[in-house]
Amino acid sequence: MPETLSVPVPHETAEPRPRFHAYVDLAVVVAVLVCTNLIAHFTTVWASIAAVPIAAGVLLGLGRGRGLGWAELGLSPRHWRPGSLYALAAVALVLAVVAVGVAVPFTRQFFLSNRYATVSGALIASMIIIPLQTVIPEELAFRGVLHGTLERVWGARGVFAAGSVLFGLWHIASSLGLTSGNRGLAGVLGGGVVGQVLGIAGAVAATAAAGVAFTWLRRRSGSLLAPIALHWSLNGVGALAAALVWHVSLN
Repeated sequence: MPETLSVPVPHETAEPRPRFHAYVDLAVVVAVLVCTNLIAHFTTVWASIAAVPIAAGVLLGLGRGRGLGWAELGLSPRHWRPGSLYALAAVALVLAVVAVGVAVPFTRQFFLSNRYATVSGALIASMIIIPLQTVIPEELAFRGVLHGTLERVWGARGVFAAGSVLFGLWHIASSLGLTSGNRGLAGVLGGGVVGQVLGIAGAVAATAAAGVAFTWLRRRSGSLLAPIALHWSLNGVGALAAALVWHVSLN
């Protein structure tokens, strides 16, 4: 029988995307975040309500269109269980810390925020406004799309460093009137220009540090559920605690 030659068929392998494209994706994500922040804080009231949720949806669509998988976005169902466990632990920790903060007279003053002077207002903010307008959209944008994009470009170190710094800078605009609306901070930092600058710098540093914690939870659990829970508990429980302190101080 004549000898037959077998020609090996090469396996189809997905070629890695060019690194330049990953940098372009990152630039687009950052540009969308910057524009969203400016629109949300320096245009109309309705824009301030809708800008961040809409931007999160746009970024999610862009991320999926550029090939980010559900696991890269922290939305894979297989990570729901560990995400839920870390979420419960995060909320329990924040509850314990806030309880101590409210109980100690020195730290109690820092909960006196004019924004949450009524119980009804704090409940609406904690259960509706904060999760839907702030927490979920921000986590989708930062620990979802930005996280996945940064990881493709710079790996874990880039996610922790650049992601956390960007999250801190994201809060500059929202911190412009921080000391004027918080008696405790105004008493410590002062209410003038210097106090305002120190308040903004402190807010950026604090939120950047929070970004590190959110990113750690996101990577540890593989799910957005954990950073969403911690983010909500810091804002939502803080709002409820502020209303409680105001209620007690007025009675």
